[in-house]
Amino acid sequence: MRDRHYTIFIAYTQGLWHILYWVCINVCYKYTINVTGQRNKVIEIKKKSIIPIYGVAATWVFYCVLFPLYKTWHFIALACSAVLVYTVLAMLFPGRVEFIEVEEEPERSGDDKIDALLEEGEKAVAVMRGLRDTMTGDSVKQKTGELVSITDKIFKKLLVEPGVYKQVKRFSDFFLPTTIKLLNSYDRFGQSGVSGDNITGTIERIDTALDTTIDSYRKFFDSLFENQALDIEADIRVLETMLKQEGMISSEFDISGSG
Repeated sequence: MRDRHYTIFIAYTQGLWHILYWVCINVCYKYTINVTGQRNKVIEIKKKSIIPIYGVAATWVFYCVLFPLYKTWHFIALACSAVLVYTVLAMLFPGRVEFIEVEEEPERSGDDKIDALLEEGEKAVAVMRGLRDTMTGDSVKQKTGELVSITDKIFKKLLVEPGVYKQVKRFSDFFLPTTIKLLNSYDRFGQSGVSGDNITGTIERIDTALDTTIDSYRKFFDSLFENQALDIEADIRVLETMLKQEGMISSEFDISGSG
């Protein structure tokens, strides 16, 4: 009888470890992933604790050693004990949560022509960011960062107003390559490790030229809102006319504030 009980104990113990191995592979190392925000693209990863699994294993072992295991209700009692232990330990040891930032997926318009231009812009912005990160001068690094920000906004304007395609395409074909060439020159001279009148003078001229470039980029970005501003002005005029017709404002009142 004792040998039979021992054989049953060994068989169920081996089966238990096979079950625990499967659970560890499919539960403990299976991450629960939730995207908590589309803008920042932060991924929440919940890593379950393995302690409840060890608790279940210990429950099986101690139960098999201390109590008989050859009747149906014995197995039911063992299963209930294991579930209870797992539940309690899972509450006491819930695991840990990690947050990982992932690269945001590029937005697309669905128009092949516009998407191709957006891709050009993304590549240019990536190049400018790479140059910014390797630059040694704080002043130029800051200015390059501002150029990156404005350039990114210029191309993303295509997503909300495809009508500015020609302006952005001209910007991408003519102005942007020259800017990247200047930044490359600055980076190359800065990384040379050699000082001299020509090198120092060129670096200073590029630094000064970037101020003008930033101002030009800002003006260009502002010009992309010209049509939108005209549409808003027209809407204001329509609203003003309707209010005057209803007698809600005086005929001398100018809602647009243009005088």
